[in-house]
Amino acid sequence: MEKTKQVAVLAFEQISPFHLSVPCIAFCDAPKMIGLSDFNLKVCSEEALAVTCSTGFQLVPQYDLETLANSDIVIIPSWPNPDLKPSDKLISAIQHARQKGALLVGLCLGAYVLAAAGVLDDKIVTTHWAYAEDLQQRFPQLNLQSGTLYHQQDNVVTSAGTAAAIDCCLQLIREYSELEASNRIARLMVTAPQRTGNQSQFIELPVLDKVIDFKLAELMDEILLDLTAPYTINVLASRLGMSRRTFTRHFRALTGQSVGQWILVQRLRLCQTLLKQTTQNIEQISQLSGFQSVVSLRHHFKQKFGVSPSEWRKTFQIN
Repeated sequence: MEKTKQVAVLAFEQISPFHLSVPCIAFCDAPKMIGLSDFNLKVCSEEALAVTCSTGFQLVPQYDLETLANSDIVIIPSWPNPDLKPSDKLISAIQHARQKGALLVGLCLGAYVLAAAGVLDDKIVTTHWAYAEDLQQRFPQLNLQSGTLYHQQDNVVTSAGTAAAIDCCLQLIREYSELEASNRIARLMVTAPQRTGNQSQFIELPVLDKVIDFKLAELMDEILLDLTAPYTINVLASRLGMSRRTFTRHFRALTGQSVGQWILVQRLRLCQTLLKQTTQNIEQISQLSGFQSVVSLRHHFKQKFGVSPSEWRKTFQIN
């Protein structure tokens, strides 16, 4: 029997609680709930010091960079700012982990940290679509594929934004554990069991060049994480400190769609994923994808794709 894998997750100043929670749930909370002991997760920070999250509260990790450097799997769950250079201590810890054969994982903007440590040189990598060109410009030695959800080459794994980080973690669990364990964890996390890494990121837009566009892109990622919520333009605009009119103008300029049109497209894409990769019935899928009723789902699905959800499932469902 293989030994339990030691998983280190980096916590840093201004970390997003969500980005930190994804690997913690995937490799710790959810496995414990199903009695899986394949992973032992430890949250680390430099000198094991407290860090302040982006939402204002503090976390006090119990482990430092020495633990990270000697783990089997090292996960950098994001990074607060592409302009922020990782410390020499952090770079040294990552390089030490690589020399010991650790699997290095950069979720979302975590790719910036791995790139700064030199472990992505000449590797095929991905990251959040909104930062892809910036990452490539800063690190021209990378082979960037911005259209994929996640990519693994040798002992390095990178992923796209928030939702893709979940897919990436589930894929790693499949590699180290039984398929059924991964499927059970996916069910606990209320997400599709598998989206392949070469699946396209949902958002395909021009390169961003304004701060407000980056903030809007991050908000759109948050919407993708919970398409069941009843989003309104007024609420979304207020979250960015914008008027309804200004928000609507920026959103259409960025996506070419109204807010309602864009959310509908994302809900329909989620329906396709659930129809293809799960056995949930149409009523369950309509609830998980944010439609108010099965009738509404069927209407919009037929209007968009020309077939009913059941007919689409017969054609594309993975056996």
